[in-house]
Amino acid sequence: MHGAIGSRSYWSDNIAALSAVCRPVVVELWGHGRSPSPTDPARYEPAGYVEEFEYLRAELGVERWITIGQSMGAALTLRYGLHYPDRVMAQVITNSSSAFSPTDGWLERHRTTVTPLVEQLRREGTGILRDHWVNPGRSKRIGEATRVRLAVEFDEHEAHGIAESLFITNARLPLGDRVTEVSRPTLLTVGIDEERFLRLLPQARRIPGLEVVELDGAHAVNAHDPAGWNAAAAAFIARHS
Repeated sequence: MHGAIGSRSYWSDNIAALSAVCRPVVVELWGHGRSPSPTDPARYEPAGYVEEFEYLRAELGVERWITIGQSMGAALTLRYGLHYPDRVMAQVITNSSSAFSPTDGWLERHRTTVTPLVEQLRREGTGILRDHWVNPGRSKRIGEATRVRLAVEFDEHEAHGIAESLFITNARLPLGDRVTEVSRPTLLTVGIDEERFLRLLPQARRIPGLEVVELDGAHAVNAHDPAGWNAAAAAFIARHS
């Protein structure tokens, strides 16, 4: 599961390595890429995503799986693991400010920073995000071939679905003290160049038994340092599958 404004090709530099240890299944957030934009706001709630993941697991015909999430996707896969721990063998996450930010004052900060962007998005469409810092596809540290794919997929994004993802989903993602309830083996692959996230590491380390691998990257660490991320994720998955 990618993060906000990402899409399926975000994982292009990781799929081959993952395929050696598992069967990768790439999921796109509502309104992103090929995913539709539901009109029911409840579908964008973290609980709505949790049930969607469970539906997907059943559709795939597997009893248990390993989840991988980046940024917003990491916050959502962690919530899935909290709700359905018996379905998760292990989980891999990356830098996720939304998962580990302090809950105190989060909604107020969210309204201040996100609401103006969402209102503009609803008025003007997804084009306003093409060169915005929240768009991972603009990072020059991502390989050129992957950036080209992400640019093509950006045109598939739908304003309604992305607006609701930012306004509804992101507003409800911080785990707070629930991080101590995480019971599945968890690997955090940290892009050490994202200073904003490094301040949140103490909160992430409250996850019992958390494994941490530091890598040469920033927010999009699996795309910034695919060789390092692939080695860490593949080894972790091989141990827990």
